[in-house]
Amino acid sequence: MHIHILGICGTFMAGIAAIAKQSGHRVTGSDQNCYPPMSTQLISQDIQLKNGFHPANIDPDVDIVIVGNVIRRGNPAIEYVLNKRIPYTSGPQWLAEQVLKDRWVLAVSGTHGKTTTTSMLAWILEAAGLLPGFLVGGVPENFGISARLGQSPFFVIEADEYDSAFFDKRSKFIHYRPNTLILNNLEFDHADIFPDLDAIKQQFHYLIRTVPGNGQLIYHAGENQLIDVLDKGCWTPSVSFAEREGDWQARLIKADGSHFSVLQRQQVQGEVQWNLLGKHNVENALAAIAASVHAGVAPKIAIQALCSFANVKRRLEITGQSHGITFYDDFAHHPTAIATTLAGLRAKIGKARIVTVLEFGSYTMRTGRHKEALCDALKDADLVVCQRPDPDWGLTDLLTHFPQPTAVYPNVDTLVEGLAKQLLSGDHVVMMSNSGFGGIHQKLQHALSV
Repeated sequence: MHIHILGICGTFMAGIAAIAKQSGHRVTGSDQNCYPPMSTQLISQDIQLKNGFHPANIDPDVDIVIVGNVIRRGNPAIEYVLNKRIPYTSGPQWLAEQVLKDRWVLAVSGTHGKTTTTSMLAWILEAAGLLPGFLVGGVPENFGISARLGQSPFFVIEADEYDSAFFDKRSKFIHYRPNTLILNNLEFDHADIFPDLDAIKQQFHYLIRTVPGNGQLIYHAGENQLIDVLDKGCWTPSVSFAEREGDWQARLIKADGSHFSVLQRQQVQGEVQWNLLGKHNVENALAAIAASVHAGVAPKIAIQALCSFANVKRRLEITGQSHGITFYDDFAHHPTAIATTLAGLRAKIGKARIVTVLEFGSYTMRTGRHKEALCDALKDADLVVCQRPDPDWGLTDLLTHFPQPTAVYPNVDTLVEGLAKQLLSGDHVVMMSNSGFGGIHQKLQHALSV
């Protein structure tokens, strides 16, 4: 079968492309503004990528078009598909019908930590010899690819609450029908499709309705918004986790979260020592361990597997070191994620200077919906540098209230020029964005070398 994917460079759709290719289909796709790591993954999978959404990019022999949720009515490619009555579907629906229907689905949901926790869970099952399939919204370093068909009944998936397609406004995760469901946390996000937090909570309630009675829910014991959702109705046995409460807990051996012991109902099961930082990753680990135990993995095997977990690209990933300066790439684009990431790094490096460079890439951040939370989220940064959002919702005025030095630049080139003059040996520069950020990593390191 020849499958063409519209919006193929998104993290989810690139994963769909990889699984379709591994299933034996001919896969092509079209998109614009494609950047690593998904662009390089598509190339490595020998998947033909066509630039732009021109109707001519869709071959006449195509059997079905999978439509990414970035595609809207008026897009030339989708208008062509509709006018020619070419069969089409959404990515989540294709996955549900072609891959997940006969699998034990382990789904990871929540506002934060989905990608990392999904990667942890897939790695635990892999280390236990279960050869799972998986689809992650990033590239786990242990696998080197964001998605795999797998060779067992188990399939681990990042369960996103964003909508499925322009013709299907249900959250993606409604399609997955998991046997094991992690509910990691819940905050307001995706302001482009959800009017308020209650609308998101309703989608999570619908998700819980799809979990069978012989499945399992794994929820964060300290998240009141999740408790509210569970109170709407729950028909599945559940276990809880959190650092200091719940069925699964952790005791920090190192304050930065790089070494901790794991407890199941107050009984120590083992210790995790790894390269990840932060309380949030400790709790992600607890969720992944609990889910793997439901799939039949012994706790000690799960804990041992996490000691060799290598994280995900763009999650506080070190991209280079130059002139005594360490550069990081991080996907954080919500105040909570920004705060927890910086807190973990601060606990690791002590009093060294943290320089945080922000691009407001997501719709919610770009429109200033979380601006009141930014000052507290960035409290561990010693210098805050931003690219001015478009439209500007008053960022410059907001930054005048920050206790640390700040700067705003109109574009990446002027930002690089200004920042390069301020960096010092020993700095840790964290660039935070959920997009390509205009190639800032390469540009900044080049500016320091000339």
